[in-house]
Amino acid sequence: MAAKARCSQNDRLQVFKGTFIHSTDSFPLEILDPSLLGVNEKGKIVFIEAAGKEEELSQTWHFKKENIRVLRPKEEFFIPGLIDTHIHASQYPNMGSCLDLPLLQWLVKYTFPVEAKFKDLKFAEDTYTKVVKRTLRNGTTTACYFATIHTESTLKLCDIIDKLGQRAFVGKVCMDLNDLFPTYKETLSEAVSETERFVAELTKRKYPLVKPIVTPRFVPSCSSELLQQLGSFANSNNLHIQSHISESHAELDVVKEIFPKCKDYSDVYDKHGLLTDKTIMAHGVYLSDEELKLFHKKGAAISHCPNSNISLCSGLFDIRNALNHKVNVGLGTDVSGGYSPSVLNAVRAAMDVTKILSLKASDNESLSYEEIFRVATLGGSQALGLDKLTGNFEVGKDFDAVLVNTNVPNNPFEVFPNDTLQDIFQKFLFLGDDRNMVEVYVAGKQVIPFPKS
Repeated sequence: MAAKARCSQNDRLQVFKGTFIHSTDSFPLEILDPSLLGVNEKGKIVFIEAAGKEEELSQTWHFKKENIRVLRPKEEFFIPGLIDTHIHASQYPNMGSCLDLPLLQWLVKYTFPVEAKFKDLKFAEDTYTKVVKRTLRNGTTTACYFATIHTESTLKLCDIIDKLGQRAFVGKVCMDLNDLFPTYKETLSEAVSETERFVAELTKRKYPLVKPIVTPRFVPSCSSELLQQLGSFANSNNLHIQSHISESHAELDVVKEIFPKCKDYSDVYDKHGLLTDKTIMAHGVYLSDEELKLFHKKGAAISHCPNSNISLCSGLFDIRNALNHKVNVGLGTDVSGGYSPSVLNAVRAAMDVTKILSLKASDNESLSYEEIFRVATLGGSQALGLDKLTGNFEVGKDFDAVLVNTNVPNNPFEVFPNDTLQDIFQKFLFLGDDRNMVEVYVAGKQVIPFPKS
């Protein structure tokens, strides 16, 4: 690995020269080539300018030409770190299997049994280490994790994330109802008190990149009292919230039966104080236009999980409609309902879904690959309320980035002499994998390759 660029006066300044590909609010895809990007000792981007300003920048920031990390043209480029807005770390042992049933039956036969195992801290440590390492290798610099009902193993997940250097929200799952699998649930008082303990303990540990998120599993597994108390706790402590919504028809039927006086699924969460500008809800396949208007009004976001929606035969989420309603949308792998831990897989699945919906309705305009890329990066940061901190290469943001190399051994795609940078980027987006993600940075710190122990 080439040495990082250093500054003569500040030996923690990193300077990179080459191609940077990212999204902005104005442009779904912006290719900056060639450019110079500087990262200070706090991991913040302090400049990104055209390479022609090298002399001016070197005088301002006091770095030497020989200390610039120069990327190989057309072979190496940086993209922002990928953002996974919905992933079940505790379901990782089942990833790539157990996909023969619809949602509710799948939970009972496969998911609740594996989550129950996380009472065992040794099992939890082994599994959580694997999943965090796997996601980092796949370029996920920020993840929004569901854990389990077990406080200690959820704190262990936080500890592992901190040590490996990923940025994350982590939630201790809350569920006081589970007639389908009665041995995996809490009492109302346990769910509330353990959530409070989890948040207090995680806050005390002061991990710079790992934050708590209040996590009612979903309406069918939570009493009205639990939902209300979690909503009050989250709002009084200014905490983020995550859950599931409108994933399948069967789930919708259960919600209607439990809360007949509520207008719809979104109304249940709203009435319990759980639909806020710090809320992200996974799936949203069957949200009505009225519900999307409520999401926009409240500032709540959606995690689009196309792989699991297809794998569990839940349905097809209309991402264009959600974006047209000005709702923030990110991508989620939803391991293990989704069989891949790679956000690139979510990009490809999202492309398939948007094209299928455009085939079903001629007035449904599919999203371009550029727009889906924005959802996977800047869109994810907006959905999680992190867009002032990460999501693209803007001055003042953390340097969360993936160095892509298109000339690795056994490269999964071919690059030809006449390929443009945009051609090469598309090939990586649709054909690349973790082999191409040779370096990963979070808040300016290189976390991939992993340090040698």
